[in-house]
Amino acid sequence: MSQPVSSSHAYASFLDRLADAASHAIMPHFRQGFAVDNKWDTGFDPVTVADRNGETAMRDLINKAYPDHGILGEEHGPENLGAEHVWVLDPIDGTRAFITGLPTWGTLIGLKTEGRPSLGMMVQPYIGERFGGDGAMAWYRGPLGTNRISTRACEDLKDATIFTTTPALFNDSERAAFDRVETQAQLSRYGTDCYAYCMVAAGHGDAVIESGLQAYDIVALVPIIEGAGGVVTTWTGGSPAEGGQIVASGTPRLHEILLRELALT
Repeated sequence: MSQPVSSSHAYASFLDRLADAASHAIMPHFRQGFAVDNKWDTGFDPVTVADRNGETAMRDLINKAYPDHGILGEEHGPENLGAEHVWVLDPIDGTRAFITGLPTWGTLIGLKTEGRPSLGMMVQPYIGERFGGDGAMAWYRGPLGTNRISTRACEDLKDATIFTTTPALFNDSERAAFDRVETQAQLSRYGTDCYAYCMVAAGHGDAVIESGLQAYDIVALVPIIEGAGGVVTTWTGGSPAEGGQIVASGTPRLHEILLRELALT
């Protein structure tokens, strides 16, 4: 049964306006013919017109509504990063999924307040799902209704479902640490991008372990996980606000276990 959800965060309603703007710019391109550019000289880091248009639409809206705010986006760089409020945008997290027609990508809309992730939303317009959080609560809106969400109780790694986008994210020492975790976990799933964090927040999984993330890959997801009762840090227990090696857990106890297992020697 659906429940009303209402965040007290001053900019919570603005998340949906940004989500609408990005979705209208992105969806005309999904599963349609479009060019894919590669941002790397070595390796493959795809970007499309949908990425660029989605971010432009959000930037335009932010600059009109809150011209004193800052913006950090994956595609179009930084603006006014010294502001008290800085929006951190990834128009398509999971571009590899997007270009192969898989609906496991999402638009990430995050807000840092005085350097701390304070508000976030993950939007999947094809499926029609939105996961939001303000650090104190988290919510879902989509085909299953509108509800507050929370992580599930998991206190032991042997009972845990863990996610990572791909083990190829890890260098040799990181892969060894991840393998220690994976061999003890009940289940692991790959290829999930931003959706994994939302599944942990909604109580369908227990942890996400990744490396090499940028701020725009994680800032939006931190208030969702924390608002649902979970924990997000770097592998050494530090702030996740700048990305890097990230672990998100549904419970503080599981997080402690994972930090020990992921310690690099």
